Amino acid sequence: MKHQYYALLGGLLVLLLAAGAWYAIGSIYYQSEAIELIESISRSALYFGAAVATGSATILALMLTLVGMAARAESEFGDEVYRSVYHVAIFATVTLCGAVILLLICCFPVGEFENVPTRWYRWLYHTMFAGVGILSALLVSTVLLLFLTIRQVISGIAPGAVS
Repeated sequence: MKHQYYALLGGLLVLLLAAGAWYAIGSIYYQSEAIELIESISRSALYFGAAVATGSATILALMLTLVGMAARAESEFGDEVYRSVYHVAIFATVTLCGAVILLLICCFPVGEFENVPTRWYRWLYHTMFAGVGILSALLVSTVLLLFLTIRQVISGIAPGAVS
């Protein structure tokens, strides 16, 4: 349980940084400003979303490997280790799904449509920015939870190795 709080705290800090960046950029007043911001954020969000999706899928595969390794290990692992692995898998799955949604949002053809209300561009920009911020927070939470789980497994296999 304690591991989840550290992971959520790390994710919350990253989310606050993303909110601060969003606040620093300010509001979008004109359609042309929104289109420029969308074009600039969509390129980086596309690469970021692909990297997050790849990383999350890899983490899920490694968690499956870790469960098999823990089952074959000579050390007896308690329910807490398996619960931690399960929570890492949940975080990685949610992050992977969020990355896929972000990738889909990045596929909108910006500036290709005529007579689109200005608020649509604002909505798209804010959605992309929120997606990047939330995925960043989820990724940090997943990595922190993964680290704490690995530390727990290592201390079960070699108690003196982790201080």
